Amino acid sequence: MLFGAQVKQAGGLHAALARAEAMGAQVMQVFAQSPRQWRYPEANLERATEFGKAWPTSAVVERVVCHAPYLVNLATPDNVLYERSCQCLADNLRAATAMGASGLVLHLGSHLGLGFEARLDAVATAIRRVLDESDGVLVLENTAGAGGTIGRSFEELGRVIERAVDDPRLGVCIDTQHLWASGVSFGTVAAADRVVRSLDRAVGLDRLACLHVNDSKVGLGSGVDRHETVGYGAIGAAAFRALLGHPRLQRLPAIMEVPGVEGHGPGPLDLAIVRRLHAEGLALRRRRGR
Repeated sequence: MLFGAQVKQAGGLHAALARAEAMGAQVMQVFAQSPRQWRYPEANLERATEFGKAWPTSAVVERVVCHAPYLVNLATPDNVLYERSCQCLADNLRAATAMGASGLVLHLGSHLGLGFEARLDAVATAIRRVLDESDGVLVLENTAGAGGTIGRSFEELGRVIERAVDDPRLGVCIDTQHLWASGVSFGTVAAADRVVRSLDRAVGLDRLACLHVNDSKVGLGSGVDRHETVGYGAIGAAAFRALLGHPRLQRLPAIMEVPGVEGHGPGPLDLAIVRRLHAEGLALRRRRGR
């Protein structure tokens, strides 16, 4: 696996790259714009292109992943918000491609109580529009399950991809905290194996683009998105060993989005923790022959 983190971007993308290198991150996740604003300055695409030429020369960072703004909601019944979300997502996908990112991770949004089936076609149509307007890979993230969010199960993600005409530019990102909060346990090797088989059946492991490796402040099945530093939350070390050691998940980017041991976001100590759990998970599976 390639381990890394969501990196603070104060000072710009080049400053973020320096932070990623300083912590020893093989993967850095960044935003192409402010994650909580709609405004997309034209200069961003120019900065993205410059960054796309700079980071491949790094001796530390091997992969860049982008994350779409949190305001995007492809499931909304509000036509104004829907159109704004499509445009924002297309802009961000173009920027991610200019950065040389391996994909743009996306929260699909909430149907606001209307139900998954009622908004499935709208979500799929938005995805097709965005992919028609811009190159790059869209990576659909699973959710914790609260607030009518789309993607609370592997089956929902699979249905969205299928309705979007199985475009090969669609991938998935599995967030461990969201998985746990949605009620899916991976606390043992057997449970982790079931999770991977379920993902393969519903989506296909060939579409698994990255992992978000986050512990949880809340219990199993709580339905709430609350990240905790790996090893300090409710999920537990055994679960991370079982999942990170799975043979079919190796070589994936594994990205932390956590408060961090020192409380300032992920850092070298956090990377050391997940790398240790990964190594222990590999050793555990070797001993068990699985």
